Amino acid sequence: MIKYLKHILVGFFVLIITIAKADEGMWLPQLLAKLNEKQMKSMGMKISAADIYNINKGSLKDAIVSFGGFCTGEVISSKGLVLTNHHCGFDAIQNHSTLDNNYIRDGFWARNNGEEIPNKGLFVTFIVRIDDVSRKVLIGVTGSMSESERQSVIDKNIAALRKETKQESYQDNFVRAFFEGNQYFLFVTETYKDVRLVGAPPSSIGNFGKDTDNWMWPRHTGDFSMFRIYAGKDNKPADYSPDNVPYKPKKSLSISLDGVAEKDFTMVFGFPGRTMEYLHSAAVDQTVRVNDPVKIAIRDKALAVIDAYMRKDETIKIQYASKYAGISNAWKKWQGEILGLTKTNAVEKKKAYEAEFQKRVNTNPIWKSHYGNLLSDIEIMYKELEPLGRSRDYFNEVISKIEIFKIAAQFNNIINAKGKSNYDVTVARAKERLEDTYNEYNAEVDEKLFAVLMEMFYNDQPNEKLPNELDIMYKEGDGNFSVIARNFFQSTELDNSEKIMTSFDKKVTQLSEGNDKAIELFRSLLSNYSERVSQKLNKVQDEIDKLQRTYMQAQMDVFKEKTFYPDANSTMRVTYGNVKGYTPRDAVKYDIHTYLDGVMEKYKPGDYEFDVPEKIRTLYQKKDYGQYGQNGKMPVCFIAMNHTTGGNSGSPALDAYGNLVGLNFDRAWEGTMSDINYDPSICRNIMVDIRYVLFIVDKYAGADHLIKEMNLVHPKKK
Repeated sequence: MIKYLKHILVGFFVLIITIAKADEGMWLPQLLAKLNEKQMKSMGMKISAADIYNINKGSLKDAIVSFGGFCTGEVISSKGLVLTNHHCGFDAIQNHSTLDNNYIRDGFWARNNGEEIPNKGLFVTFIVRIDDVSRKVLIGVTGSMSESERQSVIDKNIAALRKETKQESYQDNFVRAFFEGNQYFLFVTETYKDVRLVGAPPSSIGNFGKDTDNWMWPRHTGDFSMFRIYAGKDNKPADYSPDNVPYKPKKSLSISLDGVAEKDFTMVFGFPGRTMEYLHSAAVDQTVRVNDPVKIAIRDKALAVIDAYMRKDETIKIQYASKYAGISNAWKKWQGEILGLTKTNAVEKKKAYEAEFQKRVNTNPIWKSHYGNLLSDIEIMYKELEPLGRSRDYFNEVISKIEIFKIAAQFNNIINAKGKSNYDVTVARAKERLEDTYNEYNAEVDEKLFAVLMEMFYNDQPNEKLPNELDIMYKEGDGNFSVIARNFFQSTELDNSEKIMTSFDKKVTQLSEGNDKAIELFRSLLSNYSERVSQKLNKVQDEIDKLQRTYMQAQMDVFKEKTFYPDANSTMRVTYGNVKGYTPRDAVKYDIHTYLDGVMEKYKPGDYEFDVPEKIRTLYQKKDYGQYGQNGKMPVCFIAMNHTTGGNSGSPALDAYGNLVGLNFDRAWEGTMSDINYDPSICRNIMVDIRYVLFIVDKYAGADHLIKEMNLVHPKKK
């Protein structure tokens, strides 16, 4: 009876995962008409799939941009005004900040086009069209090929395909793999490289709650900034020039002043970075037990060091604000990921799914011959990967947090380029990168990071994974890593930016011999990692990749009743769901909205995270919300069941009519595991209510000239 009940439960579980997750998925926009439109309309959408993606006339896709290649933005006026998150624009804001003009602390608002600030290297990319090119990319690929042989054929096919693609002279294209390399799509793009900072609130608004509230709900953060796209006078992409003019878009988003209510349809359009929804249970188990805990522990130490310096020195605070935020963001996300995967029994659910998969495979002779041992083979490979993956995470996390190694890496690139045709280019690129690094570098902070993190690196790994040079340093410093760090920094010149950059050409000649202590140690660590870890890891990972590609195809073969979406890979996607609260734990239930009342409840005068500008306090006291308030209250943020991830930061949240109602910027902590295991019970994306954005721009910043550019609508009053 128990065995019979177990089979029923497994079957019931599969029914749930294949049918009930109406909110799950990151869908390709050109396939919505075929795969999703009917369901989207049943959930409340009032527009058509053609209104979302159309290559013959302006559609919503033409208002969405990849912002810098790391976030999403949207065009919100006919003059090329772009809205994205504060944290997406933070590097630009930081780069223009000084002690005298601290835009991080005080915010920035251009009063006219002439005051808008150019940003070297910042770009936005539009998607012109998306084509399925799987057949052409996979010509000549066979199942007997090794991963390197397979990739070589694919790379040649892609190179030929890109050359023959019909496009305008100012356009570009790229090809991405989907479903673990079982399918390929080509994207034709237009990239604009003159993107100027228009406005940003102070961090006390744009990053209100900072580390404490990051990844958390309820949230009260006005996480937005504004930029403008500039083009040549022909409206085509052009490098920066003072003669460029504001870009005239094919489509800009209208903005709803009506807000959202419980159960309203919402849609998020953007460029999500990476998800891994179709992994084997062994991979999820390893994430929970090994990989996430290792990375969290290392970042615990790094954040403690940087935070201590930032709190006592304003210059260091400006230098390290962006780096600290970047380290903290993933650190807290991984903690929530472990919590969510554990709470939702993700590993056990994966195992139940695999049991049903195996059951179906065993009943079909063809499937059994192709997939019979697939699950056990994957499990074996993950057992081999586990110790190597742990060492990989130690190396990547520790080496990337100690910036003297980042500096040494540039000289290592120069050493490796000696005698080659790309030497001069490598030197020029290294100089540019070193200038950027040194602008935000403090040797005292870095020495402390070295002491703390190298101690972990040395003590928490097997001896066979460590280079001999580290053993020598350990003995010379009597095992005291503060002494080891001091000796190390006294023996290198790389921590002295003035000495390096004022006579760069001379230093390149000297240091390219590799006789600086920092370069020597970096090369030793890199060589040791390559020989003892990465070579073995790459072989195992290649085999896992091959098996995972087969497993992906097998799932689509075996579970015919399920509509599969491809994992995120930084390409344009649409996700949709309904506005809904959730219950993260016993006796706790979260509503969909937060309000300015909550900002004031959290207010702590002068606090690093929870200070509130005086003008906001005054506007709150007077309830002076203009047309943006609702029933005497000022909405700030809201949540919905849209499936998002990194890269969706800055994505527009759209209502049933395609109007902008919010700006995606985060996920609820308990649901950050949605990259691996989306669960509608606790997975929620967090958005700034667009009315709060407009309130800040208009009533706080007094930048009503920007409001006048926008098309404000009341769709619920139709």
